[in-house]
Amino acid sequence: MNKHLLTSAIITALLSTTVAGTALAASNPFSDVPKDSWAYDAVAQLAADGVIDGYPDGTFQGQNTMTRYEMAQIVARAMTKTDLDKADKATVDKLASEFAEELDNLGVRVADLEKKSDNVTWTGTVRYRYTDVDKSTGNASEHNLLYRLEPHAYIGNTGWMAHSRVEYLTTLNDDDNFDTTVDRAWVEGDGLGAHWKLGKYPILPMNGMLLDDKVAGAEASFGSDVFKTTLQAGRFNTDRSASNPDMDETTADYYSVQFKYNQDKWTAQAEWYLFDDYYKKSVIGNQAFPGFPNGLSSRDFNADELNLWFVGLGYKFDDNVKLAAQYAENTNGDGYDKYGLVKGDESKAYNVELTYKAFDTKDPGSWDAFVAYRYVGAMASIAPVYKGVWADQKGIEFGVEFVPVENVLATLKYFDGKDISTDKDASKFFGQLELQF
Repeated sequence: MNKHLLTSAIITALLSTTVAGTALAASNPFSDVPKDSWAYDAVAQLAADGVIDGYPDGTFQGQNTMTRYEMAQIVARAMTKTDLDKADKATVDKLASEFAEELDNLGVRVADLEKKSDNVTWTGTVRYRYTDVDKSTGNASEHNLLYRLEPHAYIGNTGWMAHSRVEYLTTLNDDDNFDTTVDRAWVEGDGLGAHWKLGKYPILPMNGMLLDDKVAGAEASFGSDVFKTTLQAGRFNTDRSASNPDMDETTADYYSVQFKYNQDKWTAQAEWYLFDDYYKKSVIGNQAFPGFPNGLSSRDFNADELNLWFVGLGYKFDDNVKLAAQYAENTNGDGYDKYGLVKGDESKAYNVELTYKAFDTKDPGSWDAFVAYRYVGAMASIAPVYKGVWADQKGIEFGVEFVPVENVLATLKYFDGKDISTDKDASKFFGQLELQF
């Protein structure tokens, strides 16, 4: 036998034995990481943050696929860094969990990493909020203090994570205290070509114009950062809570299809929502209008379903100036005013907002400012994210957000307009100080 051929055969046999004995625990460590894997985005973010340089040759070629061993080499270098911020550290830990077996075969023990960091990470918020409402029906003010804890746990080496959020809120001016609640609890990760969320997970549809809350059910998202499709289904069941002290009591079966496009300076959205067997009752000023039959309030509403469609468009003029517009309509909104007392159209909602600059809680001194005209019909916008204007209101809202020191955000907002249902003047001042950890 040719000597070179014999040498090649021996080397091949040794490599086969080594791979079979040590590396195949992770299937084929020399196979490519799939192009749609979350790991590429995670590594790209670490490279952008200066945590890693990329490939062993010093470049990060994000357009190319990598084998699991190549990815593990990058993760191993990131694990040597000790001055990571919280977000980068969580990303490194998640990557280390995903490529644990390859790291082990490279001689980098994930167990050593686990000695330095727990499998469960914690984030949290302490928040003080003040609101002062001025309406023709009367004035009201409220001070409340929120304490929030959010644990995040890695589920073995699966790449999945478990999340929850525990909250306690107290209203300072009248001792109206809420019990501590587990507001959210869900798992998320990749599988079957999609990114999944299962459990009581957060939702922010229509950029928050529809509502800012959670759904008990499932979500699957497909696609890329440029074009993404999201499917959601579950049970929407909420009332006044620490997260939303102004929230109405609302229940419905919930379904949604969302399409989002993001490229260069443009963003676009087209979305559809169905709230089946919908019920809503206000907890704010829930009193009958004069002459209202049976002592009912116009804020009590039952419907077989709410059928909403939504479109949105955004444009970024430069790094500082952004313009966004959204419009939503509930095609089953008729009947909200079955007694003829509502003076405006509650079945639609729209928003036009101009924003200047952008804040970053990691960057002391950063800030942003905005001005917007918002029309927030109560049957198209259930519990909007806006803290100046609220459901059943229309008018101008403007505000500023400022980071005085790292992880501290101060917010001031002011709304001036009318209640849609009564066409009477309304205004609101909103102030908030949020400490994040």
